[in-house]
Amino acid sequence: MCVPEDESLLRDRAGIARSRATDESLDSVALEVAIARNVRDLRTHRGLSVADMAVEVGISKAMLSKIENAQTACSLSTLAALARGLDVPVTSLFRGADTERQVSYVKAGRGTRIVRNGSQAGHDYELLGTLRGEHKRLECLMVTLTAKSDTYPLFQHPGTEFIYMLEGKMDYEHGRSTYRLGPGDSLQFDGEGTHGPAILVQVPIRFLSVIAFPDISV
Repeated sequence: MCVPEDESLLRDRAGIARSRATDESLDSVALEVAIARNVRDLRTHRGLSVADMAVEVGISKAMLSKIENAQTACSLSTLAALARGLDVPVTSLFRGADTERQVSYVKAGRGTRIVRNGSQAGHDYELLGTLRGEHKRLECLMVTLTAKSDTYPLFQHPGTEFIYMLEGKMDYEHGRSTYRLGPGDSLQFDGEGTHGPAILVQVPIRFLSVIAFPDISV
């Protein structure tokens, strides 16, 4: 018969387990777990025992053991002493403590087909992901042009666009300039300038388009 674990017990992927007080935030626990993992990894990388490391840092062996098992919160002075003893920046002790961040994962061929201004000209757009960061929105597209596609050099949008050619050849216009793009070529430009394919030299054409839109405050 299995005995259910105490719901207040927090266990991370590294196997560290500790009890969490009802008024203790998950973020603070995550920080302690990250510090514990980093201190332990850095100590073992230097080939030091807990006792040796404690002497070098100037804390008790029991305190270092608690830190490495995420059973205590470190003061700023203790963090500074640990960093000096390990000969690393203090920030190294926080590695991996970030809260969850946005991520967009798309399997090959599973991107969402979307309609854009160029769709009416036979341009195929596959959305590979989009993220709204602190200061901007990032959008990634796989664009495919075929013999049925028309040139459409009149796109304009806020932000910056980056194009990376994967297949085919085309002449691409931006403002008054034209660029011959083939596999491996890239182009980065201000999206406010008129831009788009001018001549489809060799089809099919596939290129990755990454657009960083400025954040619009409401």
